[in-house]
Amino acid sequence: MARPKAFVEEQALDAAIDVFREHGFEGTSAEMLVRALRIGRQSLYDTFGDKWQLYLSSVRRYVGAETRAHVLALRSGQHAIDGIRAMIDRVVADAAQSCLGVNSICEFGRSRPDLADIHDAAARAISAAIVMRVREAQTEGDVAAELDAKDAARFLSASFTGIRVAARGGATARELRALGRLALRALQ
Repeated sequence: MARPKAFVEEQALDAAIDVFREHGFEGTSAEMLVRALRIGRQSLYDTFGDKWQLYLSSVRRYVGAETRAHVLALRSGQHAIDGIRAMIDRVVADAAQSCLGVNSICEFGRSRPDLADIHDAAARAISAAIVMRVREAQTEGDVAAELDAKDAARFLSASFTGIRVAARGGATARELRALGRLALRALQ
């Protein structure tokens, strides 16, 4: 009879996310993961498979949470522009924390189809939510009517990546807030 697991998989994934966020896939050793997850090496492999499968599970969990947080921010506020502003402010406020989504794209680009599928699904969900709010903001007169909503969504996503990379590169909180304000201003 198999012994019951002495850990919660979601907590272990959260610990793996922290390690991968800071060190990337290549910079993370199995020993680092065993220490961070506080489980034995065999339990790690029995539960998650190899390091790559653990990485994919970590990225999937991370981008899922980020997608939900973006959509929640977008839905906040009385007007659509308030939700867009809340999403930008959220990215700026969290930019000092390394982003596993951006880091994994920088590390692998599109070279790993299984990873690209995770990013593509999240990008579609976030883009659809942004497009909807941009169109609402256009109807309300808060976003320039001549802007293509899909282009605006791509611009905002690219801006978020830039803000996160700037933070990782040492940009100050004031500089990050300025980048956020400029991203919002570009829609008006």
